[in-house]
Amino acid sequence: MSQHNHNHTTSNTQNFNKAFAIGIILNSIYIVVEVVYGLIINSMALLADAGHNFSDVLGLMLAWGAAYLAKTAATEKRTYGLRKSTILAALFNAIILMIAVGAITIEAIRKLIYPDPVQGQTIMIVAGIGFIINAITALLFIKGRKKDLNIKGAFLHMAADAGVSLGVVAAGFIIYSTGWLWVDPAISLIIVLVITIGTWGLLKDSFRLSVDAVPKEIDLKQVEKYLESIDGVKEVHDLHVWAMSTTEIALTAHLVIPGETKNDFFLKEICGELQNKFGIVHSTIQIEKSAQNATCEHHNV
Repeated sequence: MSQHNHNHTTSNTQNFNKAFAIGIILNSIYIVVEVVYGLIINSMALLADAGHNFSDVLGLMLAWGAAYLAKTAATEKRTYGLRKSTILAALFNAIILMIAVGAITIEAIRKLIYPDPVQGQTIMIVAGIGFIINAITALLFIKGRKKDLNIKGAFLHMAADAGVSLGVVAAGFIIYSTGWLWVDPAISLIIVLVITIGTWGLLKDSFRLSVDAVPKEIDLKQVEKYLESIDGVKEVHDLHVWAMSTTEIALTAHLVIPGETKNDFFLKEICGELQNKFGIVHSTIQIEKSAQNATCEHHNV
């Protein structure tokens, strides 16, 4: 006897289509501005940042596409639909950010060794525009960053860009005031450190979810303790908890209940408690009279 709970009301609590569209449009326009002024004043810093921003637009498009795919219906071949694509998008976003960090580091070290003459005032103006655009875009995703790892990836992308742009503004001001060309790469390396610290968490969390590890917000011992505390339950086994998407957590468990037969309301109540206590929205509970007779272990022949 088993029960499935398919309550997905907690997923996709907010539609970020408008945020993705605005972010992609604003950042695409800014890339053109950076390339034009980078070529005019012969600034490798602006051209390199334009390339970095291009990777961010790709990241936003990736996250948006995954958010859309996650809403597609299940099929005979994909019984969970494409919910997992949000986890993969978060993972790819983290990888893209780390690659961008590596590119910025290499360019910064090169500029420390071979400083390039730059126009500090122009850099300040263009980078200032970039800071405003990236900050606005990041704010569009700030509400969803704690509940959805895919949205968190988009937020970190834009917040990191805002930080980079602000650092470039500061560097431009110092260069304009003092002529110290080493300031530009030095500030870039500091920003790289900050981005790496923030991205490492995203990379670690998204990788964990992609290999079906228990989500970090779930205490498996507490889940097991709750199931064992249910009246009539003598044993809990084959307990698995994993993420179906960046917003949905699933669970399967076998409960050994000798004696009386439980009805569907009993199972529905358990599923409701798992959602209320732990945020698990997709639960499959199997009731067994004896663990020895009903276990689902696989044996090699």
